[in-house]
Amino acid sequence: MSTTELPVRHADLMDGVYRWQRHIYDITRKYYLLGRDRLIAGLDVPQGGTVLELGCGTGRNIVLAARSYPDARFFGLDISAEMLETANAAIAREGLSDRVKLARGDATDFDPAALFGIERLDRVFISYSLSMIPGWEKTVSAALAALAPGASLHVVDFGQQEGLPNWFRALLRGWLRKFHVTPRASLRDVLDSESKRTGATFRFRTLYRGYAWLGVIGARM
Repeated sequence: MSTTELPVRHADLMDGVYRWQRHIYDITRKYYLLGRDRLIAGLDVPQGGTVLELGCGTGRNIVLAARSYPDARFFGLDISAEMLETANAAIAREGLSDRVKLARGDATDFDPAALFGIERLDRVFISYSLSMIPGWEKTVSAALAALAPGASLHVVDFGQQEGLPNWFRALLRGWLRKFHVTPRASLRDVLDSESKRTGATFRFRTLYRGYAWLGVIGARM
């Protein structure tokens, strides 16, 4: 999908939300986007592998992953031009521009060959982005379609806070709505359904009493 074909309303919304927030995003989000580092540690990228992050935001995760797997190549996709500006600056600052490439695009409908010149990927990961994407279920399907045989999709996002007090859940939900974030109650069911549809394996964990959910779909060989 080209930039001109992006869903304009959502792209404009995300640019509006993050035009100024991007400058303080990583400092403020580190306290409540829990489970991101656990996801990265579990990527287990093969030597020389290819990794795509959908909704790469400020580049925080992709920089950390590139440091963790120095033999791999990384690609990032985001719909916000504002976030990509910050991410590209972070990647250049870390000296990773030769191994990390970014593109603007819609995570629900993307072509890795057109965007990055690569047909299939060894790993795709999505960190706290599905809760912000309209039609997020399509993102899961698109991510699985981009996997090479034996590859895997890794997802971490807000859970339903099922083991936490009701007052905490209400407070968190109210805060998240200010940033157009909606925890996906059906996330586990969608990941499970998609894994069965594609004949893949599925692993799922609840983290921090349900504050976050972590799922891994492994594509069949």
